[in-house]
Amino acid sequence: MRRRTFIAALGGAAAWPLAARGQPWEQMRRIGVLLGLAEGHPETRSRVTGFQKGLRDLGWVEGRNIRVDYRFAGSDPNLIREYTAELIRLTPDVIVASSIPVVSALRQATTTIPIVFAVVSDPVGQGVISSAARPGGNVTGFSFIEPEMIGKWLTMLKDVAPKISRANLIFNPTMAPYYDVYLRSFEVVPQSTKADVTALAVRQTDEIESAIAKLARDPSNGLIAPADPFIIDNIRLIAQLTVQQRIPAISAYRQFVAEDGLMSYGPDTTDIFRRAAAYVDRILKGSKPADLPLQSPDRFELAINLKTAKVLGLQPPPTLVAIADEVIE
Repeated sequence: MRRRTFIAALGGAAAWPLAARGQPWEQMRRIGVLLGLAEGHPETRSRVTGFQKGLRDLGWVEGRNIRVDYRFAGSDPNLIREYTAELIRLTPDVIVASSIPVVSALRQATTTIPIVFAVVSDPVGQGVISSAARPGGNVTGFSFIEPEMIGKWLTMLKDVAPKISRANLIFNPTMAPYYDVYLRSFEVVPQSTKADVTALAVRQTDEIESAIAKLARDPSNGLIAPADPFIIDNIRLIAQLTVQQRIPAISAYRQFVAEDGLMSYGPDTTDIFRRAAAYVDRILKGSKPADLPLQSPDRFELAINLKTAKVLGLQPPPTLVAIADEVIE
């Protein structure tokens, strides 16, 4: 199996000459990064770029004073286990992780190497940390989905497509065991929303097409594509199918809109990874993960594809369009 890192692909090529001029890797601090995303995916590149910028801003330069070992497991449980073992054998000073399956695998593998997670939903509810204020153990980090944002997805979808009466939450229960948290959050949405939320579980890519085709039989259906490594892997397919089948849909990821999906609303993942570098910096300087409180997203992005809205026969409210961070016309 070929394995590559982003050291050369994302601006680190100059690191090699520095190392060759008498700066051996052994004298540097070592960081492991394990993402539950596929290498080369736009979301992957965005997160790595944000993390690297955060490190540089704090004076950490690959090839000068740090070495970063990247692994990209996608939504493949076997690769998650394999890469977890690889990184643990490298004994890095700290590991940066993303996705519940990845963090869970790392927690089982080590109780001593500090772990900083980023873009992880419901870390307290999933047992990743003891509490937001005092994480405990060797794990801390940055969460992703906030409960109140779940209600905003449904409200925004209804604002753009007022005729829908059911929003279907598509997820992979293997990769996103926290889906029940989403559904509980929808239950507290004000009754004025007048829409039910139904779980739509998919475990294989070929199930996505049949599931969305089934939704198309009833024009009252809408779709919500939340945070889930499997959903990210298939975001382009989901976007294209919802347009083909004329289903109003919203996602947590801006790429959904870039791929012709109707709209997206969610935290800025690039910014979260940039901020995660600050916790890595503090740990490398002696802080303990147990003493670093959980951080929540503080930047959110709304994107709307007006071309897709027109295809679907929808007209987003001008007030919503006016506050969007990105509008595709």
